[in-house]
Amino acid sequence: MYRIRFHGRGGQGLKTASRILGRAFFLAGYEVQDAPRYGAERRGAPIFAYVRAARTAINERGIIQHPDLVVVADDSLISLPSAGVLAGITDRTIFLLYSDTDEKSWQHRLNLENRLLTIPVDKQAADPLQRRYAGVSCVGGAARLTGIIDQATLKTAIEEEMADRSSLTISTNIDHAGASFSLLAKHDIIVEEGTPFRAMEYQPPKWLELVAEPAAISAPAIYGGGTSHKVKTGLWRTMRPVIQYDKCRQCWWICSTFCPDSAISVTENRYTTIDYDHCKGCMVCVMQCPSHAILAIAEKDADKVTLQEVPS
Repeated sequence: MYRIRFHGRGGQGLKTASRILGRAFFLAGYEVQDAPRYGAERRGAPIFAYVRAARTAINERGIIQHPDLVVVADDSLISLPSAGVLAGITDRTIFLLYSDTDEKSWQHRLNLENRLLTIPVDKQAADPLQRRYAGVSCVGGAARLTGIIDQATLKTAIEEEMADRSSLTISTNIDHAGASFSLLAKHDIIVEEGTPFRAMEYQPPKWLELVAEPAAISAPAIYGGGTSHKVKTGLWRTMRPVIQYDKCRQCWWICSTFCPDSAISVTENRYTTIDYDHCKGCMVCVMQCPSHAILAIAEKDADKVTLQEVPS
């Protein structure tokens, strides 16, 4: 059975990527499971998706704990423990990274002996906001590494999964997947099927056991202060919105209303400020601002930008 795990951020097309690869396996004659796994998150939040493919019925369920292939569409997730990119890997796990850092550098950083390959980031879309084809590029590479999905089958899978999109969108996705498929031609058939797991070998997840309290204690409804503010979701951010107050028209209700995380607050004099501890960098405010007063800059360049003070 092939066990493939995709890692990326919301908005990078990982859900679609897993479905395309799953359909390609199905067209090649395999039984398939493909599904994403994420909570009520939005663009920028770490997510993962998985694909299982086998010639026989698949009885495994749940997340893939020991993947044969790990595909990473955003290399900034590798250093983020909560993303779990390295969770459950074995000495036979293959890594495929969508990254502008070379393979030797990653081997040195991760200190792993596993086989690691990279797909170069599209230089025409250096801005992470424009890397909308990262997911489908990874699909092309993953399909090639299995050695059982040919380019015609991959093309058909993309056409069927994206049948409701425009012909231009479909053809562009096919081109990006095909480029990655061709790029990894010399690495054909390096991902091997993992062996079946016996029920006796199953290791349950590390659940946190909570002891039930007596009804007399737990029954009353006690409302305490919220704690969600302590979770600094801004650590997920790869792009940062920056307000240019000299261009701001004080139409505060637009950006503050559309912010899905309520990270934009309004001052007494009708200017807005951004809570960077909880801004996940979805860039909704950038797209909604009618005066284009909010810039999108890469988080790695944030220290180079001088923020304007809120007008008094």
